[in-house]
Amino acid sequence: MAKTPQNDTPVAGEGGIKGILEWLALAHGRSNAEDTEELLRQVLYLREAPIATPQRIKLLDLLYAHTEEVVRSELPRLNELSLPISRKIRQRVRLILELLETLTQDYFNTLAALFDPQGNTLGNGAQTSLRRAMLSIAWQIRIHHLVAAPPRPGLWQQLHAAFRTARRLGVEHHPGPRESASIQRLYTNILLTAIAQPASFSSDELEFINALVEQSGQAPVLSENISGPLDSCFWIDLDRDFPAHALSRRTPGSDIQPLYFSCAELAREIGDIRQRLNTGTPPRQIELPDFAGTHSGQGVLRRLEKLWGLPAKRKFPRRRQSYRARLCAGLESLHQLLENPDQDVELSEWMVTNESPDGFALMHMMGSTTQLRVGDIVAIQTQKEAGNGDAWHVCIIRWAISENPEHVEVGLQLLAPRAIAARIAQPWNLEAPQVNALILPETPPLRKNQSLVVSPGLLNEDSRQIVLLIEQDNFAVREVRTTGIDEQTSSVEIFPISPEDME
Repeated sequence: MAKTPQNDTPVAGEGGIKGILEWLALAHGRSNAEDTEELLRQVLYLREAPIATPQRIKLLDLLYAHTEEVVRSELPRLNELSLPISRKIRQRVRLILELLETLTQDYFNTLAALFDPQGNTLGNGAQTSLRRAMLSIAWQIRIHHLVAAPPRPGLWQQLHAAFRTARRLGVEHHPGPRESASIQRLYTNILLTAIAQPASFSSDELEFINALVEQSGQAPVLSENISGPLDSCFWIDLDRDFPAHALSRRTPGSDIQPLYFSCAELAREIGDIRQRLNTGTPPRQIELPDFAGTHSGQGVLRRLEKLWGLPAKRKFPRRRQSYRARLCAGLESLHQLLENPDQDVELSEWMVTNESPDGFALMHMMGSTTQLRVGDIVAIQTQKEAGNGDAWHVCIIRWAISENPEHVEVGLQLLAPRAIAARIAQPWNLEAPQVNALILPETPPLRKNQSLVVSPGLLNEDSRQIVLLIEQDNFAVREVRTTGIDEQTSSVEIFPISPEDME
């Protein structure tokens, strides 16, 4: 393993600057996260160096370029992490976030030269400093999302401050280097990923959303006035440490001067992309990653179309609670539990912290959480219901948060008060193995028909002659067909079903 370049000499004038340059030369071509601590040290050395602003910015840009390499190499390693995030990974992430936070602040500090009483200005350097401060903030937000942790306090206010400064200087619409995105486009891209409810997506789904946002041709337009349909309108308060709000869920107070934007056109674009993919257009032909053509990608597009175009209003108030419940995670484990309650199935212990008629919020107490995935099927049973094999409330994990290595919280959407274990047979291929599935009962008025929960890729919206084998009190055979699709995630797909006459 190559030795990490070191520079332990305190910075003082030209000698310290030379030390930073020597470190950068030795570290050239490296992108290991293990270099993060030493890279942070160089940024702090530069902060203390008594040098002119133009020279400081040049060195800061060199350190930024190396930071960019480290961050881009680290992002793929943060995909599909189990919860809670281990101490080792959290420590590595903490150093990267501290490095990005320090760079952000130092770029803000360089802008003070704009108001130098001696008349020195940064010229075009102001736009570059603002862009790099904003990109450093964007990476921080993105990393927080990938590790299922809320952004640190003050991060959104920093982002708003950078955008506000760009507007004051009149550079928010100027294109970046090599015709890259303007500062306003960078800003709205970050807002779009935030209002997509990132805690409700897995890491690979989040990376797909980032790709969608960056290549979209429908960037939102910010305005002091509401435009477009109210149902797809969002607003921002540049003075608050918070991303955008959906107008349908919260209206700005009379003391706020918000900026509004509409996502109606973007939602229509997402719908068009989904239709093109459904008709066989390869993802690469519309400049999207291959993930777009998967069942999970289709599920993400379907959800984004609603999240951006028709964000849901809260249906029920939440009630605070404090009682224990057991949780069974994953389709296979839940099938085993329901088919034979006497078998040993791995369960975990949780505390229900609030609930409503359509879901629960849970805090982890004991047991393994390595199988937890946003979008997966789970079932919970309260202490009062323990011992009743049928009393398992079937849910889907809508969001997950892990603020430290000992803490995990999840939000569950209730799908049905119970489920039936079933197997899908393939009579046209007797040698093929049977596939585990779950049947969810009707739950009027939300679900008028029964639904079938299966692993992704087995069925489609109009599959016919599906043979279900059910072993409850008596063995039963049913033939059904799917009549649409209710849910698509990387873990499960849920189809409404109806009986089909046996031929």
